[in-house]
Amino acid sequence: MKAYPHPTLDYQTSTVQTVFRILLGLNLAFAGIGHLTWARVEFLAQVPTWLPMNGDLVVILSGIVEVALGLALIFLGKYRTLVGWIVALFFVLVFPGNISQYVNKIDAFGLNSDKARLIRLFFQPILVIWALWSTGAWSSWRKSNQSTN
Repeated sequence: MKAYPHPTLDYQTSTVQTVFRILLGLNLAFAGIGHLTWARVEFLAQVPTWLPMNGDLVVILSGIVEVALGLALIFLGKYRTLVGWIVALFFVLVFPGNISQYVNKIDAFGLNSDKARLIRLFFQPILVIWALWSTGAWSSWRKSNQSTN
């Protein structure tokens, strides 16, 4: 049976990882505030049309989640591993919005060409990796699996 890392497993992260975790948190909080205020229309362009919810509600709820996750990355250092996994999952869950924007050729955030929208798709995996690396979540998971082998 594989072991799963404890949410507060004390895996030390470097100063560089901590700085990048806080930067990611600030970016998430900023984007979340944008969902709720000045960039609502832009974010609405990324809500897939097949989603069975009101698009504006999706933008508001995802904005609230982004602010919460951003603040968690900044202030919940003790739970950084768990928060890292949750943030990575969030980035995976919102990826269909980026795909929808590309497939449906929707202009938003300066992404006004197929090429620009396609290039944007490659940044989502980078965000997932950033969340897992900067919180030590990936290393913690590997460490816990090594100890059970």
